[in-house]
This record gives sequence, structure tokens and C-alpha cells, in this order.
Amino acid sequence: MSVKKIKSLEEVVEIRQRLRGEGKKLVFTNGCFDLLHAGHVRYLNQARALGDALVLALNSDASVRALKGEGRPIVPGLERAEVLAALGCVDYVFIFDDPTPQRVIDAIVPDILVKGADWGITEIVGRATVEGAGGRVFNLPLVEGTSTSTIISRILSIRVDEGNKDPEE
Repeated sequence: MSVKKIKSLEEVVEIRQRLRGEGKKLVFTNGCFDLLHAGHVRYLNQARALGDALVLALNSDASVRALKGEGRPIVPGLERAEVLAALGCVDYVFIFDDPTPQRVIDAIVPDILVKGADWGITEIVGRATVEGAGGRVFNLPLVEGTSTSTIISRILSIRVDEGNKDPEE
């Protein structure tokens, strides 16, 4: 079951040690992943292809609110974690509360650190830790027209009048 992929930071650190002992490469990424879309799926598949296992650090609800503002996240953290864990390309998911992933990257020290191209390489949090340990940092291309903010804006712009009301309401 995919929920078995949802771990604590401590469990991920243990998994990291095991993978290192097996000579396997761990890829790390992080983010809010509020409303999962094709851009997320393509990004995560590309990230996973860079190594032997992909761990995704998911911003907690409080962290998302601090980053994105009131009203976010749309989907609660445990539900976001469950959906992400259901993806075949994601090996492990854990939720973190910090405003940045620096502390968790320092604890895990992945072989490969990945963010989207909206982050310049020098801006990627944890870069110094990963490169200092001999790892690599990548910023992967974004899929144009796919973003959670765009989806939310599209939804909010749709007016449901009496004639087009959803029968489920």
C-alpha cells in the first residue's frame, strides 16, 4: 500500500544510510505539491530517473501557509502525502515543518538534489551541503502552463450560475 511510503525524517535517514551502503544514489526534492498536476508528475519522473530512489520532502500545512498565504494548502498534508506516495516514481515521502528544507537536507545528505527551473542553481536551498559531500544539484525544466496557482485561478474564475449548477451540490 502506498501509505507505507510515508515516513518520518528519522526513517528516511536510516533508509539513506542503507542505500549508501548498497552504493545506490538517493535523489531528494521538496515542495508543497498542493494540487497535483501533469507538471508535477513529469518533474517527479525526471527526478527519479536521476538516481535509484526518490525521497520527497513535503511542506506541512503550516509551512505551505507561510509560503503561499492564507487559504493554502487546498489539500491537507496527509492527503497530499498519500497522493504523492501513490506515484510509482516516488519511493518515500515525509512531511516537514521548516520554512526551508535546509535542516532535512543536512540530515539526509542526498546524492542528488533537484528543484524546478524556477530556482536558479545558486538559489537552491541545500546546494552547498549536497555539493560539499560530492553530490550534484539540478534544476529541471517546468511544464509551461501547469501550476497550482494557475489551476486555482481558473477554478475561481468559473462562475456557477443556477443553469449550470453542479448536480452534486
